[in-house]
Amino acid sequence: MTEQKRGRLARRVLPGGTEPDPRFSLANERTFLAWIRTSLAFLAGGLALEAFAIEAFPETPRKVLSVLLVVTGMLLSAGAAVRWIRIESSMRHGRPLPLPLIVPLLGLAGAVTAGVVAVLIFLG
Repeated sequence: MTEQKRGRLARRVLPGGTEPDPRFSLANERTFLAWIRTSLAFLAGGLALEAFAIEAFPETPRKVLSVLLVVTGMLLSAGAAVRWIRIESSMRHGRPLPLPLIVPLLGLAGAVTAGVVAVLIFLG
């Protein structure tokens, strides 16, 4: 597909390069959707913790954990979009694929949240 046949939004978001094999673009999209599902799980976890763990944890740590989970979900969602664009652009220009920068975010947020929950369970 030539540059002129692509829509204005496609040309603006992904300028230049050549159209990659559709299988690779669709695989990139599936990976994006997997990151979105993960972000939704973090959002749901934050909401569930705030709504259903009222008696399980003191108010302040519960709110902090809930906000941490929701913010992590929000950052993962934004990171998934940035990652999709970076990978699609790399494929279009024949460059190596970028490192997944949202992986350390996910690992760190999950570890911090699990550690705080473990401490609260131990103390409670």
